[in-house]
Amino acid sequence: MAACNVDELLAKAEEEEAERLKSISVNKELELEFDIGNLLAFDKNRVDVRDFRSQKKEDFLRALARDNTQLLVNEIWKLPSERKEEAIVVKLPEPSTPLPREKPPPKPKPPTKWEQFAKLKGIQKKKKTNLVWDETAKEWKRRWGYKRAKDDTKEWLIEVPHSADPNEDQFAKRVTAKKERVAKNELNRLRNIARAQKVKLPGVGLATSTHQSKDELVRAASVARTSTASVGRFQEGLPKEKPVKNQGKKRKFQPLIGDFSAEKQKQLDLLTLMGSKKPKLDITKAVNKQMREDDREEAAAKHKKGAGKKGRRGPMGGKGKGKAGGRAKGGKPGGGTKRSKPGKK
Repeated sequence: MAACNVDELLAKAEEEEAERLKSISVNKELELEFDIGNLLAFDKNRVDVRDFRSQKKEDFLRALARDNTQLLVNEIWKLPSERKEEAIVVKLPEPSTPLPREKPPPKPKPPTKWEQFAKLKGIQKKKKTNLVWDETAKEWKRRWGYKRAKDDTKEWLIEVPHSADPNEDQFAKRVTAKKERVAKNELNRLRNIARAQKVKLPGVGLATSTHQSKDELVRAASVARTSTASVGRFQEGLPKEKPVKNQGKKRKFQPLIGDFSAEKQKQLDLLTLMGSKKPKLDITKAVNKQMREDDREEAAAKHKKGAGKKGRRGPMGGKGKGKAGGRAKGGKPGGGTKRSKPGKK
């Protein structure tokens, strides 16, 4: 009796194990091709038409997607894994399938004047540490910004140099020098932007003899307005300033995550348009195009006819003059006959 119970328990355990493994085991005639780096699986097996027709389309496609996803997950679990913060992670290999970009690659920024000079002289940029030793405070402080090392703005006493005016305010002089440095950096930044957009820069120093045109001034004002962090969005306009022409429009892209039904309908409409035998004809556009061509041909014919009449002149061409005080035939007193414009009778 006990032996029968043990056999039944073992058989039941084997059935449960087989049922559990059945959920992760998928049999295919042809093995799938995997690209684990991109989490892709390529199924080249032939679709059974009988199974496809006997079941609902949604159920058949859902079962096929489930089986292929299970095979992809099985391949992922074959990779070496490790535990990080109560989670098991797997390092994916490098992808082998090249995928196209959704947006065009960004254009490289043109080098600034300093970058060109550094490249010419072979100067390499060295990364500096954020903390430096302050001899006055005897501690490590930031190199720049708030509570930085060697901060001369916190000094309460400044020694007056021998060559300086003793009545000159050294604190105000230091503040003015700092404002000049900030303005110089801003000017260099604007110059780099203008050089990148290939805008002709005005001369520095003495005034040039040539005056800037209206278009150059409008272009310079537009560059200065769009050089802010918000690209001139919150920049106030000048009084009586007209909007800039040919400024261009910002490209708009569809969101990556959102209304999938609208995207599905858009793709279906595109496939319907491509698969239709008769192309879609815009009657209004075709009629307008034909009318423009007719007007163009008529204008060319009139111009050719008028040019032919204008080239033929008799021995008394031009405005003839009649007798003094007399009236020419069909014309004004003292004048010749009136000629019509080319193409008109």
